[in-house]
Amino acid sequence: MINQSCQDQFILLGFSDRPRLEQILFIFVLIFYLVTLVGNIIIILVSLLDPCLRTPMYFFLTNLSFLDLCFTTSSIPQLLFNLGSQNKTISYIGCAIQLFMFLGLGGTECVLLAVMAYDRFTAICKPLHYSVIMHSQLCWKLVSVAWGVGLLNSLVMSPVTMKLPRCGRCRVKHFLCEMPVLIKIACVDTVAVESTVFILSVIIVLVPLSLILISYSYIALAVLRIKSASGRRKAFNTCGSHLTVVSLFYGNIIYMYMQPGNTSSQDQGKFLTLFYNLVTPMLNPVIYTLRNKDVKGALKRLMSKK
Repeated sequence: MINQSCQDQFILLGFSDRPRLEQILFIFVLIFYLVTLVGNIIIILVSLLDPCLRTPMYFFLTNLSFLDLCFTTSSIPQLLFNLGSQNKTISYIGCAIQLFMFLGLGGTECVLLAVMAYDRFTAICKPLHYSVIMHSQLCWKLVSVAWGVGLLNSLVMSPVTMKLPRCGRCRVKHFLCEMPVLIKIACVDTVAVESTVFILSVIIVLVPLSLILISYSYIALAVLRIKSASGRRKAFNTCGSHLTVVSLFYGNIIYMYMQPGNTSSQDQGKFLTLFYNLVTPMLNPVIYTLRNKDVKGALKRLMSKK
């Protein structure tokens, strides 16, 4: 009976050992989620409606905002439901879908941030050839590669994780169906699976991160050659937003996925997952809006038209 129930559903324990914390978290998560939805939708609409923002940079930013919307929506509504009720269950199919989306969207964001770094490298290091290099066809191909890598990551890792035998262990000590936690409750040796996760993490996480660091090394050298202080300041402002987003996203991802499944603290894992699944998507529109004169100008133009 226990084995059968585990095939039907999982129990997401989340923060159920701290009832008072659940009540506080429900309010904060709801507010943060609504701000995330509004902020990213505004970025998408402004980028699509304002002709001045129809450039490769804002094309990639629109994809990032859409990605963040999907990323946070893949788990936060379920978290809100669990925080607000005594029912902590999620169906087996729901858990599989959540894991599939989480792995796919996370892998896509890793590659997309590298694509955005290449865009900034081309704009600053090769400004005269920027419009020729970053043509619309290349932009669509780069975005397609990012989404394709995320999809491939999900297609490989989701079935492997969900098919692990669990011998009646249905209690997931997390608020979502995340891969390290699902691997941890398996009742078989998971060394091979963890090795596969590590290898894929190196490919999907560290390779794009290395490309980002290389791009910004060239950007830093190019900026230092700029003689005018205003020119250097403009270049740093252009890249500062993207670097901030990269730091927030990759810092948490590396900590979560670049270590064996049995060594991470459960509480740390839950709060870090909550951070990069909710706080980072909420901060992205704020970072890009506050540090970007083009976006602020586009917002003013749209508001004045209305």
